Amino acid sequence: MPVRATKRGDERTPLDGWRDVLICGASFAGLAVARELAGSGADVLIVDRYEIGERQTSACGIPTEWLRRLGLMDAERQRFDTLVVHTPHGDARYRLPWTFSTFDYRDLCQLLWRGCDATFETAKVNGRAAAANGDGRIAVETDRGTISAPLVVDALGWRRILGPGGGYQPPEAPLSRGLEVHPEGSAKDLEVWIDRRYVPAGYGWSFPARDEVRVGVGSFDPRFHVRETTELLAADLERDRVRYQGNWIPHEIRPATEGGVFFAGDSAGHCLPLTAEGIRTALYFGIALGRELRAVVNGQKSREQAASSYASFHGSHEWKFRWMLRAQKLVPRVPPRLLGPLIRLMGAKRFVDWAFSHYLAIAPPPLAGSANDQNRPHHQQGDAEEAGRSERDLVQAEQA
Repeated sequence: MPVRATKRGDERTPLDGWRDVLICGASFAGLAVARELAGSGADVLIVDRYEIGERQTSACGIPTEWLRRLGLMDAERQRFDTLVVHTPHGDARYRLPWTFSTFDYRDLCQLLWRGCDATFETAKVNGRAAAANGDGRIAVETDRGTISAPLVVDALGWRRILGPGGGYQPPEAPLSRGLEVHPEGSAKDLEVWIDRRYVPAGYGWSFPARDEVRVGVGSFDPRFHVRETTELLAADLERDRVRYQGNWIPHEIRPATEGGVFFAGDSAGHCLPLTAEGIRTALYFGIALGRELRAVVNGQKSREQAASSYASFHGSHEWKFRWMLRAQKLVPRVPPRLLGPLIRLMGAKRFVDWAFSHYLAIAPPPLAGSANDQNRPHHQQGDAEEAGRSERDLVQAEQA
């Protein structure tokens, strides 16, 4: 397990004071927000209890086009144009209308950070503090002091630390449970198991990433412990049970703004039910939020106007999350004997193209990497030759 990178001794200087923008959380959503603010002239501070890229909490997969559009292709580890779905009564191979990539968490976070001009400090966020004056700034208490800013983002994860009230704790909270191991090795297929031998409500997975295979189990029921069945799946695949990592995964969307604070990523429930995909959505909503905050910094909007716009954008996607949650609740009710035939029936090309195209459209790749792309080094804007090549040709070349 990762060791918390808290500054010690002479390095542990106080962080009391104020900034233009305070971003709490230095993973996908927080870094996406900061990246959109690059070049705005704002004094932006990011705080997190871990160093940037230090603590991976997911299988790290995303539609390839997201990496390309954001200039993050250097983090890619492996690419897939098919998905293999296993059930106790048969398997199916879906040929996807778009490719999916696994990536290195540290590399991707560092690439996002390279596009920022913010300041970063390791600090544990404890919650909101009483504001020192009435100027509209929001005060945040950390283990290194109290920081104030008129624009504050909570991208700290499912605990929603800067939200009002409390009590959002497993197993009562609407959270899924996931655990995976990271053995060394290789594989060609992106695989999913819908099999109650591993989990009554949920799925297992194998996400190859060039020189390691990420094998895990996720349960929609937070009361179901997944360690034993994660180890069972790894043993069935003849993979070592090493380098464990796990996390709680929100499966219900939550308000985008509360008490003057903006929320993005898991703290806003920006994780798709059924598939538990949260990286693409964290980036998607982080970019949208970053552009709203940039408008405030540039004097084009007030904080209240930005909050209203962001909440409206967030709310316009809520029905998509609700439908995914309905599907999540429906899948465990399907009799096991029907799963195999149903999965094979859904493998028809027309249905796969329709379903996966609509799924991608829930959070489509951005048209531009960020508001500051024109000032980025060429290597961060993506490789034109790479973008022009056929994805399927690239996948076939990698597998050859």
